[in-house]
Formats: sequence, C-alpha cells, structure tokens
Amino acid sequence: MAADRDAITARLHDAFGLDVAYHDPHIEQLDLVNAVIPVGDQFLEVIAPTKEGTTADRFRQRQGGDAGYMLIFQTDDHAAHRAAVDQLGVRVVADYSAEGFTNMQLHPADTGGTFFEIDQQEGDDAWHPAGRDWQRAVRTDVVIGITAVMVRCHDPEAVARRWGELLLRTPTTDGAGACHLDTDDAVVHFVPTPPDTREGIEQVTLTAADPDAAGAHVDIAGVRFELA
Repeated sequence: MAADRDAITARLHDAFGLDVAYHDPHIEQLDLVNAVIPVGDQFLEVIAPTKEGTTADRFRQRQGGDAGYMLIFQTDDHAAHRAAVDQLGVRVVADYSAEGFTNMQLHPADTGGTFFEIDQQEGDDAWHPAGRDWQRAVRTDVVIGITAVMVRCHDPEAVARRWGELLLRTPTTDGAGACHLDTDDAVVHFVPTPPDTREGIEQVTLTAADPDAAGAHVDIAGVRFELA
C-alpha cells in the first residue's frame, strides 16, 4: 500500500527490471488505483488510495506510511477453503466471482498477521486480476519468482496455526520463536514483533536470475526485498 503508485512501480522496475502488466479500472470506484506486476508467473501488486480518510489511507496512517498490505494465494479448490473459513468463523471482507475467477479477502483481526486472500482461477495461464495479456510484461532478467514472505506477528505460533487451518496446510516451528508455512511455490515465515508494534509484511524474498546476486536487498514501500 503506497501513497504514490507510479513512484513505487518505478522503483521496482529500477531495482528488479519488473514491468506493469495491468491497471484495474474497476477499483477506481473504491477510491484506489493499482498496478499488477508479474514476477515470473507470480505477481506483486501496488495499491494506492486516491482520497484521504478511506480504508486504504487509514491503513497507511496506522502503519506509519507505505507498507505491505496483503498476501494472495491461489488454489484449485476454493470451496474447501471457504468451508474452513465458515467453520472457523473468519469474517470475509470481500468476495468476487467473474470469468472463471473466484476470490475472498479475510479480515486480519480474525487471521492475524496481515490481510490475506484466497483465489481460484480456471485455465492454466489466466489470472483475472492481471488482465488478459499479462504475459507480455514478464521480465526475468533480474528476478524469476517470489520464494518467501516474512510476516511480523504478536503471536507467530497462533497466527501460523490459523493460516494453516485456512490454507489447509500444517505449519512448522524452528524453536527460535518463528513459524513457517510452506505453499507450493513459496514459504511464509511468521516472526515475532513486540506488542507495541504493528503486525504486517516485513520482507519479500525474490529468486535472483543470477545466483551471485543472492543477499542483495532494497527497501521499497516499507518492505524489504531480498534476493536469494
């Protein structure tokens, strides 16, 4: 979540050679603008509020400025995850279906950590939120995928357990206060943060096209991006 969408997309391009595939015109009615950016066959999204006092603007203010906002997971069995959501009593902030695509955004007060969303898309190459020809914007000269995300939590074990219940996965712990949840393409690391700090996305790890670049990092929009 950023104050200036175009400034952040420019920084992502300068750092990682990434290009924008799509700006969704439909979210303008929500007082938002966005940019969907492919990273291999995964995506980063930059969202910015267009008015003060909106939900998105208040989120930025609570975070103290630009910050990571949401993790989005793809599934091939949305109904199973929806059943878990309903059984656990987790509130659905928004849901949407169109053109073989179904999603639901979950309330962070019920999940902990940060907003997250579970989506299903029919078709191997389609991704409705990225437009019809997102593949034209894929650039893999510098980075080729997203391999991990680190989420700050007041109670990493409880948050990892709840996310695992919703994603139908079993989290692990490393004995050092952090927990981990593997998905098919990446791992979510849940790390502790003091009670007087905000929960949220701390770091995104990208797979470098050049292994010698591993370890390089840059802070963009309140998130550390590190190469591995």
